[in-house]
Amino acid sequence: MTMFDLHTHHDRCGHAKGKIRDYIESAIRQGLHVIGISDHSPYFGSEKDHEQPGIAMAKSEFPRYVAEVLSLKEEYKDRIDVLLGVESDFFPEHVETYRKQYEQYPFDYIIGSVHQSGGVSIFNKKRWNGLSDEEKVRQKEIYYDLIADSARSGMFQILGHIDAMKGFYPSFADIQTEAVDRTLKIIGECGIAIEINTSGKTKDCGGWYPSDSILERALHYGVKVTFGSDAHVPDRVADEFDLVAKRLKEIGFRSWVYYKQKQMHEVSL
Repeated sequence: MTMFDLHTHHDRCGHAKGKIRDYIESAIRQGLHVIGISDHSPYFGSEKDHEQPGIAMAKSEFPRYVAEVLSLKEEYKDRIDVLLGVESDFFPEHVETYRKQYEQYPFDYIIGSVHQSGGVSIFNKKRWNGLSDEEKVRQKEIYYDLIADSARSGMFQILGHIDAMKGFYPSFADIQTEAVDRTLKIIGECGIAIEINTSGKTKDCGGWYPSDSILERALHYGVKVTFGSDAHVPDRVADEFDLVAKRLKEIGFRSWVYYKQKQMHEVSL
């Protein structure tokens, strides 16, 4: 089986450790055939060159990021397939600005991730303070509506950590709404993939993004799946790859995918 990890970061984003080369070398040690580099996109909608330095790279750094990945892709071509990716924020009001940036570069894939919902970080647990049950449902629906919009945008091949709002608020998973099914149906219709992201284990919620129950419904709606460790340190590359493959088979998936030159490659489980 082709082994791959499409979600890795490095020190440019300001909150990960190690250089791109360190993640590639780690991938080789883990026996991977494919490693995707997908650091956080700059805030292209901001007037500042470097909005939120501890979260994302500067706009002026982006061309150097792409050039470094392409250089390493060539250097390592006989040892591992290095893919050029990016984890892109999704802000509906800035979609065209982001799209124009990405069209300038030969991305193998783009991961679309909602990190802010209603103008607040999805990881900010204070956002839940004092909310009624009805308001909590509404917040979850806003979040999934954004994910559905990101699927419809046509800008992404993969959607990142689609229940990451549970990261520091585990009871998020228990908030009942049809928005989750509605969003999965749209993702399936758009023909793009969701990742199983093993970084959830590093947050309060434990476990992966998304939950097994969401993966079961994703299978029902014909959603493709892929793997991403979301490694922010080189040692987490491919973390729990084999366990994820085993779980997916138990749920009923027969294959998963990775992307190269934005073309989907299906790999049997």
